[in-house]
Amino acid sequence: MATSSSRAKIFPLTEALNPHANFLPSSMSKLDPYEHLNIALNRDGTITRRLTVPTIKANPEARHGDSVLSKDVTINPDKKTWVRLYRPTKLPSNDNAVARLPVIIYFHGGGFILFTASTKEPHLACCRLASEISAIVVSVDYRLAPEHRLPAQYEDAMDAIMWVKQQVWDENGERWLKDYGDFSRCYLCGRGSGGNVAFNAALRSVDLDLMPLNISGLVLNQPMFGGSERTRSEMEVVADQVLPLSVLDLLWELALPLGTDREHPFCNPMVDGVYNSKIGSLGRCLVIGFGGDAMVDRMEELVRLMRKCGVRVQGRFYDEGFHNIDVMDNLWANSVLNAIKDFVI
Repeated sequence: MATSSSRAKIFPLTEALNPHANFLPSSMSKLDPYEHLNIALNRDGTITRRLTVPTIKANPEARHGDSVLSKDVTINPDKKTWVRLYRPTKLPSNDNAVARLPVIIYFHGGGFILFTASTKEPHLACCRLASEISAIVVSVDYRLAPEHRLPAQYEDAMDAIMWVKQQVWDENGERWLKDYGDFSRCYLCGRGSGGNVAFNAALRSVDLDLMPLNISGLVLNQPMFGGSERTRSEMEVVADQVLPLSVLDLLWELALPLGTDREHPFCNPMVDGVYNSKIGSLGRCLVIGFGGDAMVDRMEELVRLMRKCGVRVQGRFYDEGFHNIDVMDNLWANSVLNAIKDFVI
C-alpha cells in the first residue's frame, strides 16, 4: 500500500510553474496541453473536441451471450441530460422471488470536458458492475465544461439522484428500477472527474430528504481533486505520458467557475474546513488510488480528512500503477472491480 508520508512535501505554485526550476524537465514547457487532449479553444469560450473515441449503443433487448441489458432514458429534456440503465440478464432469486439489487449511480471520467455515458470505457465499466455485482447501474450523462462549468455537473448529478427517487412513487416509473432495484442500497460511484462529481453530489444529498432512497456508500475511483500548491505526487509525474501536470492544470482552468482558482472547494475540498460539517454525514466511503497518479496525495489527504470527520472510509492505495491504469490493464481493472464488489453490500 502506498504511504502518504513519502509524498507529503508540497511546492509553491509559482515555483512549480517556473520552467527554469531545476526539478522540472524541459519537456513540460514544450508540451501543449490542448494538443495532448486533442481539443481547440474557440473564441466564445467553448472547445472543439477533435478526439474520436468509440461509443457503444445500448442493447435493451437480450441477444445470445449478453450478460447485461442497457437502455437510455432522458431525465431532463431542457438540459439534454440522460442516463443509461443497466441490469444483469440473469437476475438472482431469493425464495423463488427475484432478489432486489443494489442501485449504483455512476459518473464517468474525462476531466469534466470529455466523453459521455455511451463512450466505450464507461459503458464497459458499468456492464461489469451490473454483471459482477448483480446491480442496477444508472450511468449519468452530465453536461460538459467549459460550455457548462462547475457546478453544472453537480446539478445534473442531483437531477439523476432525484429522478431515481421519483421512480419509486411513479406508477409508470422505470420498470428496471421499480421491479429489481433496492432503493435502500444506493451507491454513488465515479472515476476521475466522476469521482469528484460523486463526492460533491453526496455532500449536496446530505441536505435533502431522499427517502425511501438511501445513499449506502460512496465509491471514488482515482477521484480528481487539486489545489494551488504542488504536492509531491504532482511533481513526480510532471511530464507523465497519460496525465501531464500542465494538462491537469488546463482541465481545472476549463472546468472551474470563471474568476476562481484551484483553492475553490470544487477543486480542493480540504480548504478552510468548508465541508467538514457535511463530510461527517457521508457514512461509508471507498477511495481507490495508484502511486503514479499525480492526484494520489490529494486522495490520501481526503481520506485523512474523512476519517477525522468520522466517516467509515476505506483507502485502497497501491504503490504501483498510474492514473487510468485500470482502463489499460485488465488485471488492475479486476482489482478495482473486486474492491468495489467487496464494498457494496
